Amino acid sequence: MSSGSHNVYLIISKKKGFYKTYVGYAKNIKNRLNQHNSNKGAKSTKGRYWKLIYKKNFKDKSRALKYEYFLKKNRKLRNDIKLKFIRNYG
Repeated sequence: MSSGSHNVYLIISKKKGFYKTYVGYAKNIKNRLNQHNSNKGAKSTKGRYWKLIYKKNFKDKSRALKYEYFLKKNRKLRNDIKLKFIRNYG
């Protein structure tokens, strides 16, 4: 069993009035967000400024990766989180 925290996160970026979200997995979200914002993250996140809007912590990697897959595929849940963020902070 591995130690430490396993996190699934949702980040958002606004460019030309359009919001884009990205779901990922990381042991250290702060470092991962810095990678996204310095063009060292996933290809689809390059050239944008990202903000963390949702995170969920898991005790083991397997559960975290299953939830990451679930969140990536569940457009309605992603959209609900995105809309809540835009209403409150947009």
